[in-house]
Amino acid sequence: MRILWIDPIVEDMFYVAALRRALDEARRPDTEFEIISLPAGPAPRHLRYHAYEALVVGEIVQAVYRRAADFDAFIIGCFYDLALREAREVSGRAIVTAPCESSIAIASQLGNTFSVLVGADKAIPKMRENIRAYGMGHRLMSMRPLNMGVLEFQAQEARALEAMLREGRKAVEEDRAEVIVLGCSAEVGFHRVLQAELGVPVIDSALAPFKVAEFLAETARRFGWHPSRRWGSEPPPEDEIGEWGLF
Repeated sequence: MRILWIDPIVEDMFYVAALRRALDEARRPDTEFEIISLPAGPAPRHLRYHAYEALVVGEIVQAVYRRAADFDAFIIGCFYDLALREAREVSGRAIVTAPCESSIAIASQLGNTFSVLVGADKAIPKMRENIRAYGMGHRLMSMRPLNMGVLEFQAQEARALEAMLREGRKAVEEDRAEVIVLGCSAEVGFHRVLQAELGVPVIDSALAPFKVAEFLAETARRFGWHPSRRWGSEPPPEDEIGEWGLF
């Protein structure tokens, strides 16, 4: 089984190193994975702003289209789940997952309610909209900001853990969340300590889409449950793509 993690920013060495360790520990024995980031140059180092998201949507779609025949599944490594629908249109028979959708789906199986620990207030409106669009708005108890940037979680681990513990306790005790979701894939690696301290399941939003990708890739192989290509899931015609020189 081959999985490609698409990191839609210029590579941050602290984050990618932590991510690679976590995925290698979590993977099945028969799973191979690769991580790709945007090339250095005039490209975003984080996606705090929606304007930055718009700049990388095409990069994600092209990466999925060009490599669709080489991988069983793709993961878009951003909790905004940006370009998820667009990437799924061009993934052929390959699965495409993303952190938010995968994490809250798992959270809904482990408790009645959940709260999300996000990096900053800036992220809350869009993430809340996505959760509502996924049909899970009624389970969301709160979104608590950690007041940290994406690039700080791995570079400043002690500060990140302190913030997660502080806001996680509030989410459980004050907001009555039964499950905590880490609302940034850069928060990878903290869930075990948080679970031990908070006493509730803590969903690592890097591990969640990875394990969902493995599961769906397996069901595709065993049961033929590949992505639908009818109606709203109709892909763009290959003759148009070729004639117009797209992707």
